Amino acid sequence: MKIKTLKTSQRNFSIMLANHLNLQQKNSRQTELTVDRILNGIKKNKNKALLNFIKRFDNTVYKRISDSLVSKSEITSAYSQVTKNTLNDLKKAISNIKKFSKKQILKSWSINVKGSKIGERVTPLKNVGIYVPGGKASYPSTVLMNAIPAKVAGVDNVVMVCPPTDKKLNPLVLVAADLCNVNEIYKFGGAHAIGALAYGTETIKQVDKIVGPGNIYVATAKKKVFGTVGIDSFAGPSEILIIADKDTNPECIAIDMFAQAEHDELAQSILLTTSEKLIISVNNKIDKMINNQKRKKIIKKSLTTRGLFLKAKNQSEIIDIANKIAPEHLEIIGYQPEKLSKKILNAGAIFIGENSPEVFGDYCAGPNHVLPTSGSAKFASPLGVYDFLKRTSLMKISKLHAKELSDIASSIADVEGLYAHSDSAKYRK
Repeated sequence: MKIKTLKTSQRNFSIMLANHLNLQQKNSRQTELTVDRILNGIKKNKNKALLNFIKRFDNTVYKRISDSLVSKSEITSAYSQVTKNTLNDLKKAISNIKKFSKKQILKSWSINVKGSKIGERVTPLKNVGIYVPGGKASYPSTVLMNAIPAKVAGVDNVVMVCPPTDKKLNPLVLVAADLCNVNEIYKFGGAHAIGALAYGTETIKQVDKIVGPGNIYVATAKKKVFGTVGIDSFAGPSEILIIADKDTNPECIAIDMFAQAEHDELAQSILLTTSEKLIISVNNKIDKMINNQKRKKIIKKSLTTRGLFLKAKNQSEIIDIANKIAPEHLEIIGYQPEKLSKKILNAGAIFIGENSPEVFGDYCAGPNHVLPTSGSAKFASPLGVYDFLKRTSLMKISKLHAKELSDIASSIADVEGLYAHSDSAKYRK
């Protein structure tokens, strides 16, 4: 299999690397127009429009929106279709994610200054919508990673939307939602689901924030409703950067590159090393192992178009390149992994050592798998409890402190030419 190789010794290396990483996912004009029509329809005609869009895009007919709400009997039925082993594994994953999430809880705080009380009040969002892709696919992990931090934060009402198949949702998804205490589950998806959550209808209450992945129509809709409601992120294709040295088992690297590449054709798998011998060995392993992969067609397309081998001269270059790429997932398997990890500041999640594959983060280790992509790890963070909390500043100023602040505030206000501000400050002196 021909996977592109770049070396730092090549002329214009930085430009070639940037060009390879730069995936421009431009929405077509038609996509934009379609999403606009859907969102405007929901905004204007609410349930009536939503029922029409569900019929058109979900290929499902409901007499009323309440018919799309998952019933208790459906959830009971879902449990009967899930094996005990799978149920136990879901519960273990939930336990790990909860333990991790609880460490992220923020607390209100205050300080006393000259008799004044100044601080922040931390409160959870009231209503949150989570989008879970559906149809033939099953993503219980998406439910866990989005619902658990919301509930740990203290969100009262979590509403889930998911596209059905023949008016049914995957049993694993339903069981995961129930175990995570999701309050309402609706059997429809797409841009119209985002519109219903963002604007509300006669049946569905408007949420404060929408999280979760989806197709290009869902992603476009989330961008368009941002400002009316909060959203988690503008996510691009999934990606992994693997840092490995000459002593790393090439089979381990090949397996982890497969695991990333099977997401979809646009997923990106990159090996970064100082060893040309390792690059050759990994490529050979990929060629030998690829035909045993059940999703080999997707993997081949991903690796040949978006895959990359990077050859650096030394560890200093490795650190520099890793920080420039700012990968969603970073595996460090060689070069004293823990020590090296402290020098890489830009990554969504770092997996240290051969026993820490990215897949553990995807499902069950505890940290969230909703991570910044496309280099946004330079300024963005993983989804967490923080995303479902808001902070409100509080000030209770004493009479003594007010006299001091009055002089400062009025002075600055006068300089800015905001004289009524100055008068307001002076009035408290």
